Amino acid sequence: MPPSSPGHDEKPILQVGATGLLGGLILNQLLARGKKVRALVRPGRDTAGLPKSVEVVRGDLLDSDSLGKATEGVSAVVTSAIGYSQRKEGDSLRTDREGNRNLIDAAKHAKVPRFVLLSILACDQAPDVPHFWAKKEAEDYLAKQAVPFVSLRPGAFLYAPPGPFGQMMRQGIEHGQVMGMTPEGIRITFIAPSEVARAVALAVDDPRALGKKIDLGSDRPLSGPEFAALIGKVLGRPVTVASAPAGGGPRNDDLIAMFRFFQTGKYIANTRVQAELFGPVPKVEDGAREMLSGLGLLPSK
Repeated sequence: MPPSSPGHDEKPILQVGATGLLGGLILNQLLARGKKVRALVRPGRDTAGLPKSVEVVRGDLLDSDSLGKATEGVSAVVTSAIGYSQRKEGDSLRTDREGNRNLIDAAKHAKVPRFVLLSILACDQAPDVPHFWAKKEAEDYLAKQAVPFVSLRPGAFLYAPPGPFGQMMRQGIEHGQVMGMTPEGIRITFIAPSEVARAVALAVDDPRALGKKIDLGSDRPLSGPEFAALIGKVLGRPVTVASAPAGGGPRNDDLIAMFRFFQTGKYIANTRVQAELFGPVPKVEDGAREMLSGLGLLPSK
């Protein structure tokens, strides 16, 4: 779909999470489609990486008083903000629960015509996975508050995370191992973050998307051994399955609960609506190449 050409009076889109990895991809997609973007950025966060065309409004999802100005006069709210991953000091599930409720309340008060929530695949089937269930609660709250919304539910991201975890992934693959999240015969859905970002940008103004909870995935799910074989095929050398993480702590407990949920076989996307609204469903091989390239394990083109 070609970029749109907004007039000078077009209202901006409020983006929450624009300084994050996925948020940056979403921002680029929105700008490529000619959208005006207003970014909600927490006080103290560096905005030097944001394009000059982006309007920056300081605020915090946990500070409800700061959200009124941010949501005033926008055509849509797009949020990919999360706290459960604890990437930044002070992050917690409060962002995913209380923070999302605050943002929804502000959107309702401002009569925002569309709220695009980045949710999680099968979140409504996983009450024992705290960060999954927080997304389900946000979906429920949008419906309860009668805020017009689109919920996009992607599968597991094929991406190169920054920092120590990305370095650990790279080293593991260099030694011929990838993390196996399911055993043979139990498959889960994967998707590249770039495809998620593209879907978010299209969902902002596609009238067919409004009111839907839309699974996002690739052309086929994979088991742990199948995923390892795919990575090996792309790299041209054998790759085997490493064990999933174990251990305590709030974040680890959440991740362990997620891995247990994966064993149920319920984490599989129905991509019919995705294909109808956003075009051909991507091949999982392309996502694997994108991940490996981001890790510096494939030659750059």
